[in-house]
Amino acid sequence: MTMPDLEHALDALAGRVTSLREARAAYPADLAPTLDAALAELDTAAELLAEAREELRKAPKRAGSKKDGTQRELKLLRQVFRAFPVPVVVLDGGGVVRRINPETSRVLGSPDGYLVGRSFPLLVDVSRRAAFRSHLTSVLQTGQPAAFETRLAHQGRTHTVQIALTRLTMPGEPQQMVAAVALPTEVQLPEPGVRRAEQTDGALLLATAKRQDLLVKIARLLLDEEALLRPVALQRATRLLAAEWADWVIADMVRDGVPRRSVVMAPKNHPLGELVRRVETADPATSQVVLQVLERGSGVVLEMVDDETLLGFSAEGPLLTVMGAGSVLSVAIGRSDGVLTLVRGHDRPPFSLADLAVMQEVGLQIGLAVRAQSSFQSRSRAADALSASVAPRNLPDVPGYEAAAVYHPGSSVGAEFYDVFPVSGGWGFALGGAAGKGEEAASVSAMVRGGLRVLSAWESDPDLVMRKVNEALVAQGTGMFVMAAAGFVKGRQIRLSSAGHHPAALLLPDGGVRFAAGGGVPLGIAPEAETGVEVLTISPGETLVFYSEGLISSRNERGEPYGEERLADVLSRCAGQAPSTVVKAVEADRHAFSGGQVWDEIVVFALRGV
Repeated sequence: MTMPDLEHALDALAGRVTSLREARAAYPADLAPTLDAALAELDTAAELLAEAREELRKAPKRAGSKKDGTQRELKLLRQVFRAFPVPVVVLDGGGVVRRINPETSRVLGSPDGYLVGRSFPLLVDVSRRAAFRSHLTSVLQTGQPAAFETRLAHQGRTHTVQIALTRLTMPGEPQQMVAAVALPTEVQLPEPGVRRAEQTDGALLLATAKRQDLLVKIARLLLDEEALLRPVALQRATRLLAAEWADWVIADMVRDGVPRRSVVMAPKNHPLGELVRRVETADPATSQVVLQVLERGSGVVLEMVDDETLLGFSAEGPLLTVMGAGSVLSVAIGRSDGVLTLVRGHDRPPFSLADLAVMQEVGLQIGLAVRAQSSFQSRSRAADALSASVAPRNLPDVPGYEAAAVYHPGSSVGAEFYDVFPVSGGWGFALGGAAGKGEEAASVSAMVRGGLRVLSAWESDPDLVMRKVNEALVAQGTGMFVMAAAGFVKGRQIRLSSAGHHPAALLLPDGGVRFAAGGGVPLGIAPEAETGVEVLTISPGETLVFYSEGLISSRNERGEPYGEERLADVLSRCAGQAPSTVVKAVEADRHAFSGGQVWDEIVVFALRGV
C-alpha cells in the first residue's frame, strides 16, 4: 500500500467511525449491529497499523544515511498515529503508556501527554484489570491480536469500550510494543477536534470558594465546645470530608511512635461492608504514603495512582486496588500527630495541587484540635485533682455544732480552700486562698491546706500552726502569698488566727450580725508572720460564717461589688436556720446579684452552736 492509499484508507475509516456514532445515537435500542461493525472497524484499524508498519519498512533509505531513514520512518509513523480518528495508545511490555494520540486525550479528558509514563491498566475497571494484563502479555508473546470489552475511567469520565490489542515493532525501539485501539460504546463523544474546555474564571472562583467554605466548616466543627470536652474532632472532620471531598477518608494517628488506624470513613454504599473492615484492619505502618508523609512532614497528591501498593495490602491484594482508587491525597495531621488520607475513585475528578494546599491546612487544624482536646482533658483531670486537694468531699461531725459549706468553682483552676479536721482535744478548721489563679496558685493553696492540717495534730494553738506554715511557704520561694484563717474548736470556745483573711461574721439568734476582728498579714510575705488572734464563745443558736474573697468581690452588671454589707443583710434574714440553709441562701443571693456570672471561686463555711 502506497502512502496516498494509506491516507485515503484513514480518511475512509474516519468517515465510517462517524457514521457508527450517528447510528448509535439514532438507534440506541438496537446496538448489536453497530457494535459488530465497530469491532470490524477495530480490525480494520489494526490492519492499517500493520500496513503502515510494512510501508515504513519498505521506505527507501538514503545512501549512507540509516539515521535519516529511521527519522523519516518515525515522522511518517507519527503522522499516521496522530491522524487516527479513534483512541490509540502505544504501551510497553509493562503496560506503561509510551505514546498517546490526540483522540485518546480528547476522549479521556486529559491534557496532551499527561498519561505518558503512567500505567494504563490503572485506567481499566478493577474487575477486569487482571484480565487486561493477561491479554497484554499474550499479545506480546504470541503476536496474536486480542479484543475485549472493558471500562475505562479517568478525570471523572467513565467509558465502556471495545479494546483491540496488536503487537508493534517500533523503529528505534529495542523492545516490542502493543497498540491499544479503543472504541467507546456507551458514551456520546464530543465532536472530533473539540477539546475539553478549560476552566473559566468563574469556575476557578467557584472552586476556590468551595475550598474556603470547607475550611470554614472544618473550623466551626473543631471549635465547638464539645470538641474540647469529648474526643470527637477527628470523627467530625473525617465525616465532613467524606461527604464533600472524597470517597474514602482514613485517619492514622501516631501512638507510641507507631501509626495506628483510627478512623475510616467509607462511601455511602460501603457503610458496614467487608471492604470497610479490610481497610480498618490494615496496618498503616506498611503504607508507603503514610510513612513518607510522617517522615517528610509534607503532603502528597497523586492525581493518578500509578502504584497500587502505596496504601498497603489486604488479604485480597493492594488496598488501593480493592478500593477502586483513581486519585490519592495524603497530608500530615498537625506536625507529626498522624496522617490524613483521602481517596477518590476513577469516576471522580482527580485531586489537584490546590486540593493538597487546602488539605494541608485542614490537617493542621485537626492536629491543633486533637492536641487542644488532649491538653484540655489533661488540665481538666489536673483541675479535678487540685480541686479535690483544696476541698473535702464531706464535712465531719463536730460535737456540739452543725457545719455546712458551699464551694463554687471559678472560671479557671482556682486557689480557695477549706477543711475541717481533728486536733488534740477537739476539732480544727481552716480556709483561705492563694493570690492568683491557675495550677500554680492551686498547688500552693493545697500545700498550705495540707500544712495547716498536719501541723494542727501536733500544736495546741492555731496561731503557732499558722506561723510555722508561713515559715515553710517563705522558704519555698514561690513568690505567692496566701490569705488564710484557722480555728480550734474546744467546747464552746473557738480560738481564731487570721493571716489577712476577711473577718468571720457571727449571726445571732435575733438576726443581728457582727464581724470578728480578723486582721493580720497574708502568709508568705515575710519570715515573721503577723497574725490577728482572738477567742470567740459560741452559744447555742449562734452561727459563725466564713467566706472567701471571691464572694465579696463578685460584681453586678454595673460593676458594683457584692460587699460585706449585703452579706450581713442576707445573713440577718437567716436567723435560726440550719447552716446548710444559710450557705445556700448566701450563694443564691450572690448568683442573683451577679447575673449568674462567676469569675472567682466562692467558699462559704458556717458553724452553728447547738
